[in-house]
Amino acid sequence: MEAVLKNLRSTVELLAVAAQSGVVVQWDKQTLCRAFRWARYCEHVFSRFQDNPAVRDIMEKQLQLTNQSLRAALPRHSEVSFSDLSRCQHLLLVGLLNNPELPSSIMKILFDTPSPVNTNDEGFEDVTGLCSRIIHCKSACKVLGPLTDGADAEVQGAMLRERLGALLAQGSEPCRTEHFLESVLQGCAGAEEHFCLLIAAALLTPKNSETAAQDFLLDWLQKKHSMLQHMCSVLSDTILMDLAREHLKFRDAYYGLLKKWASDMEYSINDRTWVQSSTNPTVSFPKLTEHFLLLFKACPSVKENTEKELNDLKISDGDFDVRGLSVWGDLLSALN
Repeated sequence: MEAVLKNLRSTVELLAVAAQSGVVVQWDKQTLCRAFRWARYCEHVFSRFQDNPAVRDIMEKQLQLTNQSLRAALPRHSEVSFSDLSRCQHLLLVGLLNNPELPSSIMKILFDTPSPVNTNDEGFEDVTGLCSRIIHCKSACKVLGPLTDGADAEVQGAMLRERLGALLAQGSEPCRTEHFLESVLQGCAGAEEHFCLLIAAALLTPKNSETAAQDFLLDWLQKKHSMLQHMCSVLSDTILMDLAREHLKFRDAYYGLLKKWASDMEYSINDRTWVQSSTNPTVSFPKLTEHFLLLFKACPSVKENTEKELNDLKISDGDFDVRGLSVWGDLLSALN
C-alpha cells in the first residue's frame, strides 16, 4: 500500500506540472506516453478500490496531504479528489491543452492521425491521435443520442456495438470503455427509454458479430442494477423474450431481478394484494406474475427449476396455503 500511495502522490504532482509548469517544454513523445501510463494507473487504482471504504479513506487522506503541498507551491492548483482518479487521463489532457507552454510538437502528436500500433518500443501505449480519438468518441455519442433524422434504434444499436467492439479490440481498459458507455447514457438524459432500446438492439444481433461487445454490455448491466431494472420495466414483452432466449447472462439477471422485486413486496390488507414496500414502487403483483410467465414462455426449460425454487422459498416462509402470508406461495398460485 505504501508503494501505491507513493505512486498516487507522484501522479497528482504530475497532473499539476502538466497543467501549470513550463517543464512541459522539454517533454517528448516518450515522456507524454509515460505520463498517460501513470494516469491510466490511477484509473485502475480507482476501479480496484472504489468499493473498499478502508483503503479509499487512506487514499483520500493521502490526496489531501498532496493537495495541500501543491497549493503551497502552485496557488492555482486544482485539487484532485478520489473520484477524480476515475478520469485521470482526461484531467491530464485538459491540463496539457490549457498550458500555454505546451510545445507544438506535443500538440501535433495529440491531434495526429491515430497510430495502428497500440504500444511503442518502450512498452507504453501510443497516445498519437488521442485528441482525434476523443473527437470521434464525442461524435459517436452525439449520433447515438435520442432518435433524430430518421435513424432508428436498431441502426444506432449496431453502431453502439461496433464502437464498443473497436474500443475492446484496441485493448482499452474496461474503465475507458465504461466511460464511453456512460457518456452515451448521459447524452440520452431525459430519454432513458431510448438508451434501453439501444442496449437491446446492440444485444440482439447475430452472435458471430462483436460478441466481445455484447459480453461487455451484459457484464455492465449486471453491475448497473438500476439500468437493468429500468430496461425490464420499459421494454416490450417481445424484446425481453428475445433477450432472455439469446443470452444466458441476461436470463439469469432478469430472473434475479424478478425475485428481488418479489422479496421487496409486502401484503396490503387494504388493497388485498401484494405491493412493493419501497417509496418508488417498480412493479405491481399482477405485472410481476406476467414477467415470470413471459420468462417461462421465452425459456420453457427454466420453468421447472424456478417453480421448485419458489416452492422452497414458500416452505421457508412456513408453507402456508393462505393468501397474503407468503409472496412466494401466492406467486406460485398465480403462475399455476
